[in-house]
Amino acid sequence: MSSVVQLAGYAFVLYVSLRLLRWFLQKSPLDVIPGPPPDSWISGNATGVLGLESWGYQDRLVERYGSVFTWNGLLKKKCLYTFDTRALHSIFIKDQDIYIESPVFAKAFQLFLGPGLVATFGAQHRRQRKILNPLFSGKQMRGLTPIFTPIIHKLKDAISVRVADETREIDMVGWMGRAALELIGQGGLGHSFDTLTEDVVEDDFINSVKTYFSTQSQLPMLVRIMIPTMMKIGSRTFRRKVVEMLPEGPYQAMRRISDTITQRSQELINEKKKLLQEGDEATRQQVGERADIMSVLLRENMKASTNDRLTDEEVIAQVGTLAIAAMDTTSNTLARILYMLSMHTDCQEKLREELIRARDDGVGKLRDLGYDELVQLPYLDAVCRETLRVYSPVGGLGRVARKDTTLPLSTPVRCYDGTLIDSVPIKRGTAIFADFRSCNTNKELWGPDAREWKPERWLSPLPSALEDARIPGVYSNLMSFSGGSRACIGFKFSELEMKVVLSILIPAFSFELTDKPVTWNASAVSYPSVEGAKASLPLLVTRIRA
Repeated sequence: MSSVVQLAGYAFVLYVSLRLLRWFLQKSPLDVIPGPPPDSWISGNATGVLGLESWGYQDRLVERYGSVFTWNGLLKKKCLYTFDTRALHSIFIKDQDIYIESPVFAKAFQLFLGPGLVATFGAQHRRQRKILNPLFSGKQMRGLTPIFTPIIHKLKDAISVRVADETREIDMVGWMGRAALELIGQGGLGHSFDTLTEDVVEDDFINSVKTYFSTQSQLPMLVRIMIPTMMKIGSRTFRRKVVEMLPEGPYQAMRRISDTITQRSQELINEKKKLLQEGDEATRQQVGERADIMSVLLRENMKASTNDRLTDEEVIAQVGTLAIAAMDTTSNTLARILYMLSMHTDCQEKLREELIRARDDGVGKLRDLGYDELVQLPYLDAVCRETLRVYSPVGGLGRVARKDTTLPLSTPVRCYDGTLIDSVPIKRGTAIFADFRSCNTNKELWGPDAREWKPERWLSPLPSALEDARIPGVYSNLMSFSGGSRACIGFKFSELEMKVVLSILIPAFSFELTDKPVTWNASAVSYPSVEGAKASLPLLVTRIRA
């Protein structure tokens, strides 16, 4: 057995070496476009562009090179970096079939979570999207609002118990994470994971979802880049045996996370299917009438034609994909909103006044708001939009060209020889990083104060330059939820979560900064920390209304 493993190891090294040698020797039409020199012969600029501290690195490159420039990937392979709006429109809308999701990103989801929406391409992705799209409609969100509201009242009660009648330091990112997962649990999966009463919840699924991105980011950059290549070697059983032989650390942690999420997802889906198929009429009716996304998915999937129906493996993969993709983005955006409101107490008070007016029942108590009322509150909407604009939870996404093409530009680029070009020749296999943060804060589109957090900008007409730019984002002239057919399918779900949480917490508590320095880390989804990599956001919380 050892000789077989050794031979497989030699074959793997030879395969990778030949691929890397081809990359290294290949000339690129991007060579004429300016960009930074590589930081490393092996990883190029990848660690700077994609690492935990990438924002500062990216900002320096953008300041120097503008909206289109080159950067170096593995073994100095030329890649493109852009937030040019015409280029983004081509990548995400006009020519989206040419530019596919980065295999590094998609294959990681497939490896750890299975063939869910994020991990699939082409006809399989369109088939999944067709059956999933209606589950995130406005009509569906109206049905979820009564599910969300009691959960956030439990959250409010939990925080009230901990602050009592004093001002206490509370780790709000922890509570936002727990609340977001419970909202996804009940609203998305039809399952409660957390009573929101205990200080610590010991649940393998919860812990796996919470630590998915942070653990994955601990894998060496070279390993993450090589995941698509490594998945082509041998069978799944063989690859698993190889992984099991690796030392303890992030490799084994990711294996356990993957196993836990997959097993628990299968249990949740099997339980629902059993109730639908084998339960008595009353039970089947009860499950069939549930408004959570997975119950509706199972119900609609059973009705779908054979060609449109999702396989059991695909359905199971949607559970982990939904939980992973939705939890960190929503919870960390909520944490960022609370952080910004703590910095701008005048904005916090203005939002509180709007929410109390809207919730006033006429006899001195606060009522709960329905979906249509929540989406019509202008300042609440402005606070959410501005936070998503300036602090997009996902800073950017990678795309790879499937064939030779030309990428049009709205602003010409000056090449090394001084010539101006208004389009970039793209060869098959070229990697492109689309910078969402810089697009969202582009001064040419949003004005000189583009990088400042000002919710009031959404209460007036937006700059006319935005209309001419044709930004391809699915949400409010922003790229925060991406664009095109692979845009975030759950952005309305996330927006509703944020608004329900804020509508209940802001009238009940005031939030202030502590003297502890908070660092916001890039990662796959940005998150706050204090003195280390663990997510943490300490805020001073005072109860102002029972």
